[in-house]
Amino acid sequence: MGRQVVSGGGYGRGMTTIVDLVPGVVTTRDAIAAAYGCGTFQGIEPADEAGKVFVYSDPSAGEEYGYTFDGRAEDDEFGPLYLYTGAGANGDQRPSGRNGSLLTAAEKNREIHLFVAHGKVPGGGAMRQRYIGQMVLDPVNPYDLRRGPGRDGVMREVLVFRFRPAPGTTAAWTEADRQPAATMTSYEITDPLVEAPAVVTLPAQSGAKVKKTEQHSTAQTTADIPAGQRKVLRREGELVKAFVAHLTAAGHKTHSFQITIKGEPGTLTPDLYDATDHALYEAKGITTRANVRMAIGQLADYRRHIPGRKELRVVVLLPSEPTEDVKDLLGEEYVELVYQTEAGGFAGWPLAYNQP
Repeated sequence: MGRQVVSGGGYGRGMTTIVDLVPGVVTTRDAIAAAYGCGTFQGIEPADEAGKVFVYSDPSAGEEYGYTFDGRAEDDEFGPLYLYTGAGANGDQRPSGRNGSLLTAAEKNREIHLFVAHGKVPGGGAMRQRYIGQMVLDPVNPYDLRRGPGRDGVMREVLVFRFRPAPGTTAAWTEADRQPAATMTSYEITDPLVEAPAVVTLPAQSGAKVKKTEQHSTAQTTADIPAGQRKVLRREGELVKAFVAHLTAAGHKTHSFQITIKGEPGTLTPDLYDATDHALYEAKGITTRANVRMAIGQLADYRRHIPGRKELRVVVLLPSEPTEDVKDLLGEEYVELVYQTEAGGFAGWPLAYNQP
């Protein structure tokens, strides 16, 4: 980071340019392009010779197309998080091309630099850009899959990248950078992504959207997330993946939900929904009382927004057998339990059918 001074051409542009990459500084795309040799029109602009990738976020532009994924999300247990919708105006977005330049930045030793729109240049139509700071992709979940309309109005799959400040970076966040709240509670059945039975037909007041179950492979970066916690979250992903394979082999249809709530930013995303059993699962990567209690609360929140909630079964999915008292806790809360056995099977499944 720091000051970039380019003489005799700004990577061949025939001028001398000085750009201070200091969090909070306001500049323009043209100035960045002149200094680093990247383009000026796309949201993701690689500067190969400079070893950088510039990312320009503009949540208001996303609202034109019906999505508001961009913005500063709530901090989680790993710290600050900024979400950014990937490249591709129409059709499903793919982890290649400009999106791929973000996913391969760490292995190619390229820095990621994040800017947000900061009003127009006085007397002109160009947008000013406020520098947030150097970022890295979350090493556990580099991106989430979400559903949103394209420029053509057709619903499609979008990549929502998960940025965290690079080690040593104090990001220049402001309240204005937070994700905008949803203006309405809406739903969409994402057929033909999944084959949803009649039991999950969404009522008009529901805010649920069916989406593909999230199963990401991840690459290492330098994000300051403890290795132990990283392993736990990866274990959770592996657990869900193994259980989905188990259900699929048994002929069950699985997906999940994307839930948008009026007046709140972001989305709620349960781990897994078994459409055949009308059962919602929350997985945890380690079997502890604290994790089980968290899963119970998450399921209670999710089920309020899932169609057919009175008949919906809620299940905690664990990588090993919990204690007897934790089992009693789950039973008293009418939450079912499935856990992975040492042999690789799943105890507690098939689910019992003696519901209260």
